[in-house]
Parts: sequence; C-alpha cells; structure tokens
Amino acid sequence: MTLPGSPPFDPIARFRLDGKVAVVTGASSGLGARFARVLDAAGARVVIAARRLDRLEALAAELRDAVVVVCDLREPGAPEALIESAVDRAGRLDVLVNNAGVTVISKALDETTEIFESTVRLNLVVPFVLAREAARHMIERPDGTGGVVVNIASLVGLVASGRIPQASYAASKHGIVGLTRELAAQWARKGVRVNAIAPGWFESEMTRDMFHGDRHESSQAYIAAQTPMGRAGAADELDGVLVFLASSASSFVTGQVISVDGGWTIV
Repeated sequence: MTLPGSPPFDPIARFRLDGKVAVVTGASSGLGARFARVLDAAGARVVIAARRLDRLEALAAELRDAVVVVCDLREPGAPEALIESAVDRAGRLDVLVNNAGVTVISKALDETTEIFESTVRLNLVVPFVLAREAARHMIERPDGTGGVVVNIASLVGLVASGRIPQASYAASKHGIVGLTRELAAQWARKGVRVNAIAPGWFESEMTRDMFHGDRHESSQAYIAAQTPMGRAGAADELDGVLVFLASSASSFVTGQVISVDGGWTIV
C-alpha cells in the first residue's frame, strides 16, 4: 500500500538510465547500433564508437544527444583514447558495452597464427583494456556511484560452435566469459559490476551470410534444428537483458553470463 503523499510504487523506474553516460563499441551497424538506440531510449547519453564515420553520423542523427568517436580499436592506444574522449566530451562514464568484435570462419588447420592473434586481440584484449580504463574512472568518481561493464560474449563462449569452425572466435569468447567473472570479483567492492550477454544466432554483419548468403536456407534449417525454440533471435530480444544489466535493476548482479539463445546452450 502506498502511503499518502509518498511517490507511487514504480519498479520500472529502476530500469531507467536518465543522467547516465554509456559507451557502445562497434556501434556503426548490427547489434551495436541496436544497443545504442536502446540505451538512448532508456535515457542514457550514448557515446558511439566505430571506424565508419558516415554510419556513426547517421545513427547519431536518430539519437537525442550522442557523442561520435571514430576509432579503430585495433590500433595501439585507441582503447585508452576512446575512454578518455568519452569522459572529456560527455563528462562522466557509467556504462561500457564491449560489443566490437570480429569472427573468422575457418578450419583450425587453415587458420594462420596471425589471424588467430588478430581476432583474439580485438575480441578479448581490447575489451579488457576498455574495461580497465573505464573502471578507473568509475572507481575514482567522487559521488561513489561506480559503474557497469556489459561484455558481449556468445553462445560460442559457452559451448563449441559445432558445424561452423571458428577457433579464434570461440577462444576469444570463452576468454570474455572468464574475464567477466574475474573482473567482477576484483571490482565488486569498488562499485563496478561486470556482466556479459551471450547471444545465440542473431542477424548482424558478422552473420549476414547465414541469413542472406547462398547457403542461408541450409543455415536457417541448421539453426532451427539445433535451437529448442526452433528459430534465430530477433533484434529486439536482446533489449531487455541489456537494459537490465546496464541499469540499477540489476544492482545485486555481477559476474553473470546471461544466454539469450532460444535454449541452444541447454541441450
């Protein structure tokens, strides 16, 4: 019962991100662009980072007050520079979404060491550096509000990819799962929560061939057969878990990897 004069009971309010600043990497297309739109709609000021200026500017035109940062996170010093730019231009940093990444479809016997190292660098080393630099700002904030890191893992970070050979991608995403838990443990008492989302099959630039390529019919049949829910995910089916983890609605949740995969990893 609400007492007279008291504010109405509103559990949805904890999912709002008003006054927060969120950095989203890999925001020029696919899931990253969707994540930016969702966080913006939830009230955050979003710093969108990627290599392609034209796409970032087009996305920024849809958002309320976005900050555009063009960068290639594979370049030395680029992750550190992104975090500094975000804090300088937006005034603070509350949420980091480590989304940028790449996949390589190749049999392990054919995958070169150079390609393997490059994939692991972008998918694992860069998220570590970004999280480390972001956490420094979050921990040092005078108001003691801390912050949140949301890593984008994958179902391939929890189980093998099966018929789609991608050793470097699988290794990097398994690494993201371990990194999420370790950083969460180290920073739990410093006010920084670290969690991960492990998407199943969703359409994005990385999976475009599976949805539109020459073999898309066989790919869709494979996904339907292997997924208990019998289909791939729709873009909006990641919205809820992202806002939950980015907001105070998950204030007692850290070190967790939430699968959004239609049941793929349970069978």
